[in-house]
Amino acid sequence: MNKKPQRPDRSTQKNTQDRGQKRSPGGKPVAAGSLAPKSARADHPQRKPPRDNVKPEGVAAPVAETRPLIKRKGELPRERVPVILESTGAGDFYLIDSGASLKLEQYGPYRIVRPEAQALWQPGLSESVWENVDAIFTGDTDEDGMGRWRFPKAALGETWPMSLLDVDFLGRFTSFRHVGVFPEQIVHWSWVKEQAEKADRPIKVLNLFGYTGVASLVAAAAGAEVTHVDASKKAIGWARENQSLARLERAPIRWICEDAMKFILREERRGNQYDIILADPPKFGRGPNGEVFHLFEQLPLMLDVCREILSPKAIGLVLTAYSIRASFYSIHELMRETMRGAGGAVESGELVIREAGLNGREPARALSTSLFSRWVRQ
Repeated sequence: MNKKPQRPDRSTQKNTQDRGQKRSPGGKPVAAGSLAPKSARADHPQRKPPRDNVKPEGVAAPVAETRPLIKRKGELPRERVPVILESTGAGDFYLIDSGASLKLEQYGPYRIVRPEAQALWQPGLSESVWENVDAIFTGDTDEDGMGRWRFPKAALGETWPMSLLDVDFLGRFTSFRHVGVFPEQIVHWSWVKEQAEKADRPIKVLNLFGYTGVASLVAAAAGAEVTHVDASKKAIGWARENQSLARLERAPIRWICEDAMKFILREERRGNQYDIILADPPKFGRGPNGEVFHLFEQLPLMLDVCREILSPKAIGLVLTAYSIRASFYSIHELMRETMRGAGGAVESGELVIREAGLNGREPARALSTSLFSRWVRQ
């Protein structure tokens, strides 16, 4: 973890650096366009990098697999609303400050500035703090917008080592502003870790839309048998890199590059079951063969199938929803109807990260990051 990041070659520097920089009225660096987001909720970036499997123009996308929804009977699960799951960071990450549609974060050895439409207030720390950073994302702030990174101090390598919840992995400067981990999910990962560690058997965890695999590695390190599904070959490759860095090569993890809906429908037909299912779908995505996923159109079926592949001793079903124009009550009531007759409870609300200051130990304002709904057995 003490290894210094490698310097990129000249071609890498050319693609990732931007000598231009905009400033806010207060003098703080900003990502281009970040002070005029179209909509606080709609302006969140697409959370996954673009799929590396887009169909050529004029070629119709495959018809998505489907089946009728099952009519559920029985009592609705108990409900806990609203629930705010809060993180102040963990391991190598914490949120330093936010404001003016930006956030200042600590990722391992680096301080990073990225757009954040939810930060409607003004920054709490001084201009000098915001200027003393290692990387600034500049570019389009639309959901699908690409951009580039500017490195004010010195050119940085594409990747660097990080650690969360005792799992090592690689951070990476991507053209979609992401760095390979979504730390607001720490609260869900900690819950999965706790369930796996206290179980009297190796539990089976299914991680849908698993991206770079940090959640899968946390679960596997805690003793779970993990199936990780993502439609992006690049994301699966990155996840395997993380597995090696985490020294979990022998952990029971299946890495599957496939359309999530196609995979779970096949698992249902085969009768395969899981104790915990994590679902972190994008608002829009494509499978490896061009299958199209629309969250609002396919979420009811996705949860319905997930219900069918939960084991008789299932522990939980976790849904996270980003970039949607909806209240958490929308996914809350959908989850309750999906789990009708299963007992347990459905808790729904928001994931938030609380600012922690320069030293990571000074709690301040809370930044909303996403909606969630979670069915739990207990």
